[in-house]
Amino acid sequence: MGEERVAAGRREGPAGRRDGTRASVVWDVLRDVVTARADATGRDRLDVIDAGGGTGGFAVPLAALGHAVTVVDPSPDSLAAAQRRAAEADVRIVAVQGDAADLDSVAGEAAADLVICHSVLEYVDSPADALAAIARVLRPGGTVSVLAASYAAAILHRAMAGRFAEAGALLDRARDPGAAPGSGGPGHFTLPGLRALIEGAGLRPGPAHGVRIFADLVPSALADTDPGAAEALRSLETAAATYPPLRDIAAKLHVLGHR
Repeated sequence: MGEERVAAGRREGPAGRRDGTRASVVWDVLRDVVTARADATGRDRLDVIDAGGGTGGFAVPLAALGHAVTVVDPSPDSLAAAQRRAAEADVRIVAVQGDAADLDSVAGEAAADLVICHSVLEYVDSPADALAAIARVLRPGGTVSVLAASYAAAILHRAMAGRFAEAGALLDRARDPGAAPGSGGPGHFTLPGLRALIEGAGLRPGPAHGVRIFADLVPSALADTDPGAAEALRSLETAAATYPPLRDIAAKLHVLGHR
C-alpha cells in the first residue's frame, strides 16, 4: 500500500496520520486487551469477531498481528472492501454476511476471545438485543469493545455548526424524565447508558475512554501537514481520554465489557 501502509492499526501518510490520531486511544486499549488475553490463555492466536466491521479498518490490522479474525456485516459491498483491504495487507480474514443482533447464530456461542462492536449500536433496532447476542458469542474471560456516538458531543457539534434549535431539542430529550436511564435517544449514547446496556447483557463494564475529544475540532490540515502536531495531538487525546470532564464530550465513547 506504499505510504498508506497499515501498521498495527495506524497508516503512514497524511490521511493515515489523521486516522491514527482519531483511533489511537482505541488501538492502545485493544493492544492491552489482546496481550492480556493471550497471556491468560497461553494462545498467541486469538479468535476475534468484528461485528459490523465494515471495510476492515480494525479487522485487518488485528489479522496482521496474527489473530484469526471474522468480519460480520450486513453489507456485501463492505465485506468485499474488507477482503480487498486484507489482500493488500497480505493477511487473511473471514467475511460473513449477517447482523449484530444475530451474531450468536452466525458465529456460534462461546466462539470469540474478543468481539469488536464499533459504531454498530447506533444503527441496530435494539442495542440491548445486539449486546445480548454478543455476550453469548464471548468465551468466559472474553471481552467486547464497544464504541458508540456520544450524546453530549452530538449536542455540542450541532451548536458549533449553528444548528441551535437541533442542539436544544437534543438537550431537552436528554432531560426528559421519561427517557430510559442514561439513554441519548436514537443513534447516540451516554456513558451511563452504555454501561447499563453492557450490564444488562450479563457482562462486567470495564474502563471507559473518550475518543476524538479534540481530533474532530482541530483543522485537518494541521495534522495532515505537520507530523509533529499529529503526534502531539495523539498524545493529548490519550492523556484526556480518561479525564471525565473531557471524556464525556468526546465524539465517541469507548467501553469494554468483560464476560
